[in-house]
Amino acid sequence: MPLYEYKAVAPSGETVQGTMDAPSVDLVVLKLQEAGNIPLHAREAGSGGFGLGALRMGSRGINAREVGQFTQQLATLLSAGMPLDRSLQVLLELADTERVKRTVKEIRDHVREGGSLSDALEKQHGAFSRLFVNMVRAGEVGGTLDVTLNRLSEYLERSRDLKDSIVSALVYPVLLLFLAAGSLILLLVYVIPQFTPIFEELGGDLPTITKIVLAFGALLQNFWWAIILVTVVAVIQVRRLLADDERRFSWDGRVLSMRWVGDLVGKIETARLTRTLGTLLSNGVPLLAALSIARNVITNTVLRKEVSDAAREVKTGGGLARNLAKSGRFPRLALQMISVGEETGQLDSMLMKVSDTYDIEVRNTIDRLLSIFTPVVTLLLAVLIGTIVLSVLLAILSINDLVG
Repeated sequence: MPLYEYKAVAPSGETVQGTMDAPSVDLVVLKLQEAGNIPLHAREAGSGGFGLGALRMGSRGINAREVGQFTQQLATLLSAGMPLDRSLQVLLELADTERVKRTVKEIRDHVREGGSLSDALEKQHGAFSRLFVNMVRAGEVGGTLDVTLNRLSEYLERSRDLKDSIVSALVYPVLLLFLAAGSLILLLVYVIPQFTPIFEELGGDLPTITKIVLAFGALLQNFWWAIILVTVVAVIQVRRLLADDERRFSWDGRVLSMRWVGDLVGKIETARLTRTLGTLLSNGVPLLAALSIARNVITNTVLRKEVSDAAREVKTGGGLARNLAKSGRFPRLALQMISVGEETGQLDSMLMKVSDTYDIEVRNTIDRLLSIFTPVVTLLLAVLIGTIVLSVLLAILSINDLVG
């Protein structure tokens, strides 16, 4: 009998892992569910490590947009009363690309062979997050798969909207930075060197500002490869340092302490946490298990630890809002709304309102930061270009002195 490795979230909210002898992975999942656990992963021993994270794309997996489209269409078909295997067949016929067709076909075949949808999704090369798989699994157990998929579709859409709004807001300032850097490099590498032979012929002492500009131009022109190499090495070194848990934790703490950046990061993480937690709770997942799963959507390790600490306190009977407030890291408005949700017994719906509120807050904060950033970059570019032009003009005006 094969030996399977598994990970699951216990009713207490703790993550448990171990091995189990069973004829198939489906029976491992079933036994875990019968014990009151929420399976996170189950696979044959020695077949590879456990995959974590949200919407990771494998080399053959479908992308986030296609996952959202698949979820929405499947939810619509199931809500209309169509059987699961027939719904998957329809989606297979509607697939636009070979990649999507292959993925849907594998899911359909697994379901037709008697497997569950959640297991079929879990086998798709990491294209579906463990949050996604576990919610589908909970929907299957509770007989509310169509409702669960509708909630997942809404969750994915809101998450994508937040990400798209951030990316769209950053397009202009990033483009502005590239244009500024390109303009400076063009001046220093191609324009300024044209004056160098003239100044050398004249001899004499050039203004200090001209010497500095010419030196920068020569550095870029002759050692551009070294600058690129140093930059690449620096990026690799930073990534290596941040891969260390202690250094990453220290860095994430410093990020949160930054005046504007920390506020923005806190709002983004709050929106992610509350949206995920609210979606899990509305699907019937217990609070402790939901916290254990939802904390993994938080990318800032300091805030993730605070959620883990709060989950341990909630386990002893404390309220979620009160324990999150102990860290002083989460927005007070969010904590007050969560507290109201706990008092009224509507925590899941209140968490969704918190996520909506902070989606808007994130957009407003980004707009405010960009309203400051754009003119600052423009002014800085004007100063740098003005300095370069001034250095040339001062050298030209000093020609008489150089000749004399």
